[in-house]
Amino acid sequence: MQSWRRKCLWLALSASWLLLILPRIPPLLHPAVSPRPLPEIPQGWPHWLDTELLQSFSQPGGFPEDAPQPSWAPSTTGCNWGTCFDTSQCRDGDLKVFVYPVAGAISETHRKILASIEGSRYQTFSPSEACLLLFLSLDTPAGEPSPVPPQWNESKNNLILSLHPAPCPKTFQLGRAMVAEVSPTVDTFRPGYDVALPLVLEAHPFQGGAPGQLQQHSPHPGEPLLALAEERGGWRTAGTNFSSCHWDGHCEQDPGPEQTHPRATLPKATFCLISGHRSDALRFLQALQAGCIPVLLSPHWELPFSEVIDWTKAAIVADERLLLQVLVALQEMPPARVLALRQQTQFLWDAYFSSVEKIVHTTLEIIVDRILGASARPSLMWNSAPGALLALPAFSTSPSDFPFYHLQQGSHPVGRFSAQIWMETPGQPPMKLIQEVAGSQHCAQILVLWSSERPPPPPEEWPETVIPLRVIEGHRKASDRFAPQSTINTDAILSLDAHSSLSTREVDFAFLVWQSFPERMVGFLTWSHFWDEARNGWGYTAEKANEFSMVLTSAAFYHRYYHTLFTSSLPKALRTLADEAPTCADVLMNFLVAAVTKLPPVKVPVRKLHQGARLPPASGAPPGLQPPDRDCINLMAAGFGYMPLVSSRLRLDPVLFKDPVSVLRKKYRSLEKP
Repeated sequence: MQSWRRKCLWLALSASWLLLILPRIPPLLHPAVSPRPLPEIPQGWPHWLDTELLQSFSQPGGFPEDAPQPSWAPSTTGCNWGTCFDTSQCRDGDLKVFVYPVAGAISETHRKILASIEGSRYQTFSPSEACLLLFLSLDTPAGEPSPVPPQWNESKNNLILSLHPAPCPKTFQLGRAMVAEVSPTVDTFRPGYDVALPLVLEAHPFQGGAPGQLQQHSPHPGEPLLALAEERGGWRTAGTNFSSCHWDGHCEQDPGPEQTHPRATLPKATFCLISGHRSDALRFLQALQAGCIPVLLSPHWELPFSEVIDWTKAAIVADERLLLQVLVALQEMPPARVLALRQQTQFLWDAYFSSVEKIVHTTLEIIVDRILGASARPSLMWNSAPGALLALPAFSTSPSDFPFYHLQQGSHPVGRFSAQIWMETPGQPPMKLIQEVAGSQHCAQILVLWSSERPPPPPEEWPETVIPLRVIEGHRKASDRFAPQSTINTDAILSLDAHSSLSTREVDFAFLVWQSFPERMVGFLTWSHFWDEARNGWGYTAEKANEFSMVLTSAAFYHRYYHTLFTSSLPKALRTLADEAPTCADVLMNFLVAAVTKLPPVKVPVRKLHQGARLPPASGAPPGLQPPDRDCINLMAAGFGYMPLVSSRLRLDPVLFKDPVSVLRKKYRSLEKP
């Protein structure tokens, strides 16, 4: 009995001792929650990715912070979106931007920023009409304040923007102005009010930009697991032995396979280890472009566009004090998760970071969503293809209204289509075409866009149809056919012209095909583009071939959203070019849809060619006989910054099409008739 009492006393003392000691030992695993009070708007930092593998070990207060580098003097007003921005100046939620004139010499990056706003839907030349006043930050000598613009107005509705990291603290008084700067520190960044920008080089492309470098989403058997940034530039790739990796993220000689690429700007590995210092922010963008999953070690700077981008789908935040454990966890990450992360890096790079124009427009679209408030675009539009820059809130903020999100939502377009017939030359109405289209069971209405100088025929000269037939007078421009029409309430549009020749069965089958590919153009007649070595430029032809990249809009189905995108997102210079030559309008619409979807159009069978259809010159035509609109494909490629068209060899035919079986078994037997 006495021995049993001793054991009980010993257990009680041991338990008391453990209760006294354990609270002083920091927990090994705990969520990445800042001990500082949360602001009114939640922080934009990503939550932990794969919590079972890479849980949070960080206590931000326990890390040595970077040297303070405030780009602007701190504001004493305690501004946030609700108190310092007047949304009443933004009429109907439309963001009009006035750029303050810049005095003196400006850098190439600032020149690209100005060019990205000029001619866009945001630009206005009147400060009184502007919702946002944009001030480009210029480098000034240390301690010298930047000049205050004359319309500063206590910095109300002002945005100070800079794509250059500030070399030293500035003395500019913010007042109520928002700040969009490169990699702001978490201490100076005001969530929900300021905007975090990526760090880019002076040579960053203005438009288009280089595509992502990832050729294979899944890790290649010979691909290094890890890439580490080197101080002198370049990346070092390492294998699977990390015994010589230091806590600062740099590795010495590794017994496993490794390579050093001092001049390489993009890493070639599955994961990229990036230190949390603000000076390494450029490495983050390089990793995105390369499809290398960024692993950030206790970063002290705000991730770019963290207000809208869900970085947990593309990046990993880890504790720099537990580097070896993190590396082991990376090795054990499931391949499916690695695939999803790498795919997202490529999407984010292409959608928001590949050019200066996209970076500037993303900044402005974030402010647009703030203005919309509860009606802002959901996270799905920002974090899935094609991205929020191509999902205009002026059209809708519901994903189901766009042609891109049916796959994610497991749905498909329903309803019928509206036929739009463009008539540019005077003459009699296309009676046969109207009757054939009206005979389709899927047609809801027919709109005739009259773009001729002569008035349209009286109502009694138009054919009688069982569906509504409306005649709308246009402005005699080729781009009129792609202008949004309030009378069109169907998702699908069948674009036709007076020379089109289609049967009811052809229309029915093409519409059913479009319902399976609502984001693409589905057409009957095709063109193909090619690189002309002799002229050192792009060309296009209507010669019959197995490959095509464009469909004529004189007989094509597409989603009505592309009318809004054509009118609102394309630069005015490109729309003007399309007005000068009708052929260029076809090319421009194909450019737009291909740039959005990264996919080719879909071709369906047609019985015979249109009579009088617009055809481009053959590839062998003499240079002196080429019409003036032949160069429009090169001008549009320059306007987009790259060639977006994608070639295809696919044609979708009905089941049993031209098969040697009984015609009674074929639903679309009339398509085979000459």
